[in-house]
Amino acid sequence: MILIRLALVSAVAAALPMAAQTLDFETYKTKVESVFLKKRPPHARCVSCHSASNSAFRLEPLPKGSTAYTEAQSRKNFEFVKNLVKPGDPESSRLLKHPLAPEAGGDTFHNGGRQFTSKDDPDWQAIAAWVSSAK
Repeated sequence: MILIRLALVSAVAAALPMAAQTLDFETYKTKVESVFLKKRPPHARCVSCHSASNSAFRLEPLPKGSTAYTEAQSRKNFEFVKNLVKPGDPESSRLLKHPLAPEAGGDTFHNGGRQFTSKDDPDWQAIAAWVSSAK
């Protein structure tokens, strides 16, 4: 009977780790969010398209003349962005796969082009490190 209970507890625990992991807002705000504001020639900044779209990746528009988000805007962005990642698993996270070149393991299509040509890109790595660090 004890073995059956242990097996059941192990099975349930194995199904829960991703749900229990959380992403750090402060790391998002200081290391990840700036990537969305960065000009990456020849592409537009992520915020240029994703603040005007109704896609799953939605960002708050920047106020005119501003170069950074307010705390409230960052929190709203975080709520959208965290739904596009699989905490602890950057390789399976849409936020990292979608703008990555297909030859590097990314999706086959992204309207905004390939923001990242490889996983060696420092900005791709910054986002991947945040996703990986989920506790």
